[in-house]
Amino acid sequence: MKMILRWFPEGNDSVTLEQIRQIPGVSGVAACLIDIPVGDVWPLERLQAMKKEINDAGLEVEVIESVNIHEDIKKGLPTRDQYIENYIKTLENLSKIGIKCLCYNFMPVLDWARSELALPLEDGSYAMAYRHETVLKMNPNNMADVMQSQSLGYALPGWEPERLSVMQKDIEFYQSMSTETYWENMKYFLDAVIPYAEKYDIKMAIHPDDPPWPLYGLPKVISNAENIRKFLSLNDSPYNGLTLCTGSLGADLNNDIPAICREFSSQGRVHFAHIRNIKHLSEKDFNETAHLSECGDLDLFEIVKAFHDTDFNGYIRPDHGRMIWGEKARPGYGLYDRALGANYILGLWEAITKMKEGK
Repeated sequence: MKMILRWFPEGNDSVTLEQIRQIPGVSGVAACLIDIPVGDVWPLERLQAMKKEINDAGLEVEVIESVNIHEDIKKGLPTRDQYIENYIKTLENLSKIGIKCLCYNFMPVLDWARSELALPLEDGSYAMAYRHETVLKMNPNNMADVMQSQSLGYALPGWEPERLSVMQKDIEFYQSMSTETYWENMKYFLDAVIPYAEKYDIKMAIHPDDPPWPLYGLPKVISNAENIRKFLSLNDSPYNGLTLCTGSLGADLNNDIPAICREFSSQGRVHFAHIRNIKHLSEKDFNETAHLSECGDLDLFEIVKAFHDTDFNGYIRPDHGRMIWGEKARPGYGLYDRALGANYILGLWEAITKMKEGK
């Protein structure tokens, strides 16, 4: 297992590589080129420069999060083949800098949704939050305005400007698409890309829908164990796998997160894990919290033990942190709370290891 942190290069992050290097047990980062328009090829020269910057700071980069998928691929339009060709070329370029794992998602239009990015919590910290009725009352453009107004000027992954301009039109397109057609479009993408992922030795790791239920009539399919089984069956290659996000799947109270971790990790299909905690106020209302089990609804000991018991040897990162100690940063991606989360998870891992050794 390797513990890493998400980091945004080229001046797009308040957290520095030097700070990340000082977090005990963190060996590297998951990085991206956040300004590349969705569907374009990622230039090798910029990837090489990014890798050099990270390596020069004493860290490694083996994970990319994320290379987003163009909406035409999800829609199944004739233009999808050109965008898939570009995706494959990006995979080739990523392989040339030693990337081993690629986190991506197949969520239509909206990558993720929150009603608030800086909700004050009782302890004085600030966290992202979701209120279902509030989100339903927003139209997507209003939600985009709220997200951007609370982002402190940072670009929000999945809310790129080129998406926002056509968001409502894209949502209307999906109203006439069946869920089965969406699955077929996903399989088309996988069957085209996975052979090249195998060739370039890059594990493809799909991220669950966030939240894991339908919004605005959009299909949401990576949402529970049954649907994950169906997704993995679309292409049996071990390079077709998961980014198992405990917070995204944990938003649905019906999901048994330790059991899901255990099932798919034991199959070798979890390549990347995002570990975080959430606290429900009702069935579809929740706050993001500190990672500590008692702070939320998820039992992080059992989650980490599920990975440990199944000999997980992929990448883990502490997902969204709160803003604590007066920090101002990209929502979810400050330094302090994620550093605490990383070492909490590492502490659990070490304790479980020593329990098994009888120490």
